[in-house]
This record gives sequence, structure tokens and C-alpha cells, in this order.
Amino acid sequence: VQLQASGGGVVQAGASLRLSCAGSGRTFSRDAMGWFRQAPGKEREFVAAINWSGTATTYTDSVKGRFTISRNNNRNTGYLQMNSLKPEDTAVYYCALGVYGSHRSQYDYWGQGTQVTVSS
Repeated sequence: VQLQASGGGVVQAGASLRLSCAGSGRTFSRDAMGWFRQAPGKEREFVAAINWSGTATTYTDSVKGRFTISRNNNRNTGYLQMNSLKPEDTAVYYCALGVYGSHRSQYDYWGQGTQVTVSS
């Protein structure tokens, strides 16, 4: 399966962005989806995950209440709605498919990343 992340950009603090992750090659309705991010000089970190059916989600503490993960299995697409963006959210955001959870090792397929830059 191939994943294509999109929707990143340059915004001011307080703005919103919606990232999309489109899958191709096979249906991904059997997989959990995760979003991770990597800021310059830092390790890739977990942001959010959603299980295969969309009935369970989990977030890292720093984005709780601001970010929402969702998916549309009919469209083979996942989303990350990001509201009230902060400069510390600046990073390359990656989507991934695998087993529901917050560890990179749980995910087998990764997209290429989309840059999110938040200015103060």
C-alpha cells in the first residue's frame, strides 16, 4: 500500500489546517492509522492514532483538544484536523498504517510527509 500525505502549509499561530492521507494499492480499512511528526533535530514523535473502524482514537497530550483524527474507509483516506496551531507544532507530519497504538514500530507503511510550519 502507498500513502500520500497532503495539506501542509505555512500558517500563523491560531490557524487551522487539515492534513489528508490517501492510500492506494489496496484497501486500508483493516489497518489502524497513525500520524507522527518530526521537527528539525528531533526524533519522530507520535501525534494521534485511530483504529480500523474509527471507534477508538488516542492523542499525545500536547495536541489533545486541538487535533482530531478521522478516517473515511470508503475513500481510503485519513485526516488530521489541526486547530489552534502553535509554533511548536511545526514539523514534517507523516501518516502511517499498522497496528493501533503510539509506537513507531507498530506501523508498517509510511507516507512521505507533509511540512507544517506555524509562525508566531
